[in-house]
Amino acid sequence: MTSCYNRIAGQSIARIEALSDGVFAVAMTLLVLDLHAPAKEAIASEGALLNALAALAPKLVVYLMSFLTLGIFWVGQQTQLNHTGRANRDLAWLHLAFLFAVTLMPFSTIVMSGFIAYRAALLLYWGNILLLGALLYATWSYAGREQLLSAEVTEDIRQGVRGRIVVSQSLYAVGAALCLVNTYCSLAFIILVQLNYAIAPRLPWHRR
Repeated sequence: MTSCYNRIAGQSIARIEALSDGVFAVAMTLLVLDLHAPAKEAIASEGALLNALAALAPKLVVYLMSFLTLGIFWVGQQTQLNHTGRANRDLAWLHLAFLFAVTLMPFSTIVMSGFIAYRAALLLYWGNILLLGALLYATWSYAGREQLLSAEVTEDIRQGVRGRIVVSQSLYAVGAALCLVNTYCSLAFIILVQLNYAIAPRLPWHRR
């Protein structure tokens, strides 16, 4: 009976998509809760307000970085689901594990924004990104291995998705390693990587 249940459980791609959209929406909203407007009682002039807003700059940078992170991984998961013809119980649980990593992003963001000069905080943040990437790679690899992908998915598409995850995670690892030099340099590099994937600029040497 258990075997029969496992064969029929978790087969709805639409339900995975719906849950994913909800989890991403909540996680992206929670990111902004770490930003607090300056206390009115502490502001006596426009200059004081500007100084207080300037003090929020590190938190704003980390907020932007985390929003980009979740946006990139939402697009990545959406791309996979769009090319997945059917699901099964194991694939559903792999996507649930991925969503677990998504829910950790507000926490790692709070730690990063509160301790932006500390390597441990940045490595925790990078660990969250690494977990997201590893699980996204696992969902795609499993779907391909179990022949759950749509019929129109070619080997080029399979390799392209895997390659994009590997390259992006490698670049994130370089960014994390830069924290040995300076955490701000590390953050700047990671943001540049994210902007590259978010904007996807068409460079002259890219094939059209």
